[in-house]
Amino acid sequence: MSTVKRAAVLGSPIAHSLSPVLHRAAYAALGLTDWSYDRHEVDEAGLPGFLEGLDASWAGLSLTMPLKRAVIPLLDEVTATAAAVEAVNTVVLTDDGRRVGDNTDIPGMVSALRERGVEQVDGAAVLGAGATASSALAALSRVCDGPVTAYVRSEARAAEMRGWGERLGVEVRTAGWERAAEALRAPLVIATTPAGTTDALAAVVPDRPGTLFDVLYDPWPTALAAAWSGRGGAVVGGLDLLVHQAVLQVEQMTGRTPAPMAAMRSAGEAALAATH
Repeated sequence: MSTVKRAAVLGSPIAHSLSPVLHRAAYAALGLTDWSYDRHEVDEAGLPGFLEGLDASWAGLSLTMPLKRAVIPLLDEVTATAAAVEAVNTVVLTDDGRRVGDNTDIPGMVSALRERGVEQVDGAAVLGAGATASSALAALSRVCDGPVTAYVRSEARAAEMRGWGERLGVEVRTAGWERAAEALRAPLVIATTPAGTTDALAAVVPDRPGTLFDVLYDPWPTALAAAWSGRGGAVVGGLDLLVHQAVLQVEQMTGRTPAPMAAMRSAGEAALAATH
């Protein structure tokens, strides 16, 4: 008799999350008919109670904002990858009842870049300074040989990014957001800002751009991504990141490898197309 297993994505707001689409597509392709994956609206205050209410049927959790840091004190173990940026987006619930936190965003970013042929660059720019930006720096520590310039809105954010750089072994330089157009000349640009923030930069994309990694997936394409590809530049999108990090989550939670990336990507593309 097979055992019903449960997983879910938690966050607030959560209604927009594509994670259920990707994980359910994986379960279907793997023949895991007794597995379920849902979404739950959970904020920082509600997280401890939610975790305490989980029984042995639960295999894992995906976490989005604002829970990636709030969950850390509630875990039994945190991987070195997650500890490096103090952010957990994956919790595996082991058979002996332990909670193990990991960060699949970082290797997901690296895999998404490599899928598009970006193995190594000699410099990069990061637009923004939030939690995703620190994960971007961690990914750049694996693919960038030179300095990274972060374009931010305040000196406090700038200091934070320089601090992350020191921890991650990345030479981070900082510049004010008013100079963000300069970022577009870097061989690799990672945009980590909310929807609409980079729209004004679409008008100043250089004639021969390098690679843009825009972590948004809805709306897609962003104005910057559309202008970038229109100029012949390579674009890695938020769905690429979402799929690659979800592949790693599925493998960790189910123990089945490799996860069915093509089926997951197709399901994500179909879901996005249906919403527009």
